[in-house]
Amino acid sequence: MPRMTKKTFQTLQDLAACVGQEVAVSDWISVTQQQVNQFAEATGDHQWIHVDVERAKSGPFGAPIAHGFLTLSLLPKFFETAIDVVESRMGVNYGLNRVRFMSPVPVGQRLRARMKLLSAEPIPNNGLQMTWETTIELEGAAKPACVAESVVRRFP
Repeated sequence: MPRMTKKTFQTLQDLAACVGQEVAVSDWISVTQQQVNQFAEATGDHQWIHVDVERAKSGPFGAPIAHGFLTLSLLPKFFETAIDVVESRMGVNYGLNRVRFMSPVPVGQRLRARMKLLSAEPIPNNGLQMTWETTIELEGAAKPACVAESVVRRFP
């Protein structure tokens, strides 16, 4: 599949003007067993539905699935492939208001995110606090893998 076109904004104010709109769609990202295993090592979550490939084949999902929090942890990558603000030197995750995991993500499947800007508020040091509704789509699935309301701070 072709790469999505990254949306480029010159300033944070240009991005803030998009409140209420779907701003961007990320590239597709494949979820690999190696990623799942590395996530299990990093977090200590070694549940068999994630890391035991043979057992998972006869489990409730018919294959190993990604951790929900692994899916969520891809948010920075989704944003990086979808949005660029030329006059912004850094961004930080500020938190999450709401997260729902709606579909399991089988290893080997692809995900992408749709980003809708819900709000943009000025913060100190000429920054901007943005709240995004991020819908993580599972390729070919009727329901998203995850919907998360993500709060991000960006600074010029």
